Order: sequence, then C-alpha cells, then structure tokens
Amino acid sequence: GSFNLPLYRIFADPMSTAGLVIDPNMAGGFKFEVVDAQEGKKVVLKCPEEMYELVALIGTVERYIVSRVWRARDDLICASGSVTRLSLIAGKYVGKDDPVMIVRAQHGLPAVGEVLAPFMHSYLVAGWMRGSHWGPLMPVGLKDARCTLFDGPPRIVALGFQVADGAIASDDDGKPMITDFFADPAFALARKEALKYAAMLRRMGEFEPARLGVESMEYTTLPQVIEKLKERFTPI
Repeated sequence: GSFNLPLYRIFADPMSTAGLVIDPNMAGGFKFEVVDAQEGKKVVLKCPEEMYELVALIGTVERYIVSRVWRARDDLICASGSVTRLSLIAGKYVGKDDPVMIVRAQHGLPAVGEVLAPFMHSYLVAGWMRGSHWGPLMPVGLKDARCTLFDGPPRIVALGFQVADGAIASDDDGKPMITDFFADPAFALARKEALKYAAMLRRMGEFEPARLGVESMEYTTLPQVIEKLKERFTPI
C-alpha cells in the first residue's frame, strides 16, 4: 500500500488535485479497486460518494492496497499498480517488495503536476531494511536511486513519457523522450524531510513503531525466536 496515500490525493482529494472541482470531465469522480492482500478479495469504491469508506480501508496500508483507478463516468483506466506481496506468496521472507505504479495524466484526468503534487512531502511506508521497518519515502532522480542508509531510505523515482500508437514518443533522432521528474529541485523539501524522519526512526532501533508490528513480522525470523522460547514462558 505504498501508493495508497498519493493515489487518494491524486484522484479523490480536491485540496491536492484542483481538477476535481475545475475540470468538468473529472467532476463525476473516480472508482478505486481495493485488494485485501490477506483474504485475496477485492472491492470497488466510488469517490466522492464513498470517500470515507475508502479511507477507512486503504488507511490500513499493509492489508488493503489500491490496485486500479478508473474515471467513473466512462470507466477509463487511470492507474494500475502491483499488489502482490512476496512474503504472502512464499510464506516466509524472501526479499523486499518493490511496488510499481503507472498513472495516466492530462485530458480529462489529473494533470502531470497534480499527479506529482502528493510527493512534495515525505510520508512513511513499510519495508526499508529487511522489509521489516517503517521508513520515509524519498523521491529521487535516477542517479540517486540506490540503497545506502539502512538500505534506504526507501526511494521512489518517477518517469514521465508520452505514448502514441503503442510506442513511447521519440525525438527527431529516434531517442525516447523520458522525463526524470523527481530529479527536479522541487522535491528537495521531501528529500530533506525524509532524512529527518529517517534519523528519528533509526534512533529507536528495533523498537516499535520503527519496526513493523508483530502481524507484519510473521514472515520474518521473529516466529522462530518465539518458538525457541515458548517452553520458557510461564503463567504470571
């Protein structure tokens, strides 16, 4: 659910996406497909009518994940993302989940600037070191998209491109025109915030809420520790 918050802001929050109140093509709202990662079920909620119900679900980011978004008036697909979790598939920790999201913009949809606006500030996502910690999302350009501090901080890149006739638009030399959005100085504040949050969280070491809750640790080595000690637990 790393994209739950920005997708909500992009397609349901008029305080972030002005087009929701200015563009007649967006006034009918958007529909969100939400996947229950634990039960393997999904539900579709329409905003603005079911905004409160949507937030109630997707605020639980480790279980309920926004998988797709459509424009309500004509079911035009607007966003689609990955929702599978490796640990739930394998039944144990086998590596980090690196979610990806594709969002369509402009012409009756949120503008590129509205799609990027939620990333002006950092926010916390689950993952980071060994997939077991909360960490601040840090928008960076491709040149800075690498693991360093505690295998992070969790980084996100945004690539923008035009598609026509099934191909990415190219320049006169045939080179694909792709924009590295988060390399822009406009996201310097989010990067500064992310480092500040990262320093605060790491001061807590392996104590919650820096570390994920016990439910999310089910597929790590924590159950082995509990199993090893269970015979030594006695009634109070």
